[in-house]
Amino acid sequence: MHLHILGICGTFMGGLALIARAAGHRVTGCDTAVYPPMSTQLAEQGIDLIEGYGSEQLALAPDLYVIGNVVTRGNPLMEAILDAGARYVSGPQWLGDNVLPGAHVLAVAGTHGKTTTSSMLAWILEAAGLRPNFLIGGVAHDLKVSARYDPAVRPFVIEADEYDTAFFDKRSKFVHYRPRTAILNNLEYDHADIFPDLAAIETQFHHLVRTIPERGRIVLPTGSAALDRVMARGCWSETVRFGAGGAWQAGPADADGAFEVLRHGQAIGTVRWTLGGEHNRLNALAALAAAEHAGVDPAEGVAALSRFGGVKRRMELRGTAGGVKVYDDFAHHPTAIETTLEGLRRQVGQARILAVLEPRSNTMKLGAMAARLPAALQGADRVFCFGARSGKHALGWNPDEVLAPLGERASSYDDLDALVAAVAQAAQPGDHVLVMSNGGFGGVHGKLLDALARRGAP
Repeated sequence: MHLHILGICGTFMGGLALIARAAGHRVTGCDTAVYPPMSTQLAEQGIDLIEGYGSEQLALAPDLYVIGNVVTRGNPLMEAILDAGARYVSGPQWLGDNVLPGAHVLAVAGTHGKTTTSSMLAWILEAAGLRPNFLIGGVAHDLKVSARYDPAVRPFVIEADEYDTAFFDKRSKFVHYRPRTAILNNLEYDHADIFPDLAAIETQFHHLVRTIPERGRIVLPTGSAALDRVMARGCWSETVRFGAGGAWQAGPADADGAFEVLRHGQAIGTVRWTLGGEHNRLNALAALAAAEHAGVDPAEGVAALSRFGGVKRRMELRGTAGGVKVYDDFAHHPTAIETTLEGLRRQVGQARILAVLEPRSNTMKLGAMAARLPAALQGADRVFCFGARSGKHALGWNPDEVLAPLGERASSYDDLDALVAAVAQAAQPGDHVLVMSNGGFGGVHGKLLDALARRGAP
């Protein structure tokens, strides 16, 4: 079958393309603003990409058009598809109907940490010899790719996003996955462009819970009021709690980041890794509890996590120049920004942290979370905010006004080159520059490293 995928370079749709190719389908696709790592993965797999959404692509005459949620009415190709009466389906529904039936689906949902936790879970299963299939919104260093599929393999780890499915299907993506094991990592308000409030997101999580079988397992944290409300609306499956007071707990981290894992109060091993932050310890507990449901011995899971190398774009060191380290992180929600800064602070001690932020998500562009940014950024010594004044990624709020509580520590820019120059001028040897964005950010990481290198040259 020939599938033509609209929005193919998004992390989900790109991974779906790789899976469809592995399942034996001919795959082509189109998108705009293509950037690595997804474009690289697709090219390596020989998947033909077409720039843009021209209506002339209707001449490809595929058996089915698979539609990503970036596609809206008014898209020239989508309008041509509708006018021609051609067959089309959303990406999540195609996956749920054609790939996931019969699989042991392990879905990782939550506002934060989905990619990291999914990668941890897939790696634990991989280390246990289960060779899992997976579709994850990032690339773990150990797994090498964001998606993998072998029809003969039963475990399937999937990052379960609560964002809407498509312009013609406003349910959350994850309702199509029907997991046997589900991690509900946390739940906060997000996606202000599609959800009016937190209660609306809780309803979608309730719909997910309703699809989990009686012999399934739901893994969730202690102390989450939002998730407790979700569970109070109905639960028909086993529940396993992690965190303080839960069945799975983490001891305090030592100076090297190692921590002891306890299951029902019994120590089962120590995770020795370089990942920092309480959020990553909680992610690890959730992954261990889910892996246990797939048959992995907990002690074996702990040993696997000690060999876990992290995920690209999650506190990823991109390079060092002029004595300054530059990191890349996907954080774009105030809670994620705060925990990411806390994790880096624990690693670097009293060294200066320069936070470079692009509020690029729809929620942040709308300003629904803007008031929380000053508190979230308190852990940084300097803050540089990039806010476009016009175009697709223009902010609907004034960053100078919002960040005013940070005083002279914060400044904003609407020109990328000016921002790079300001950061390079402010940075000193021994500093740590943390870049946070859920997009490509105009290649700012490389530009910063180049500018720092030039500054340090004779």
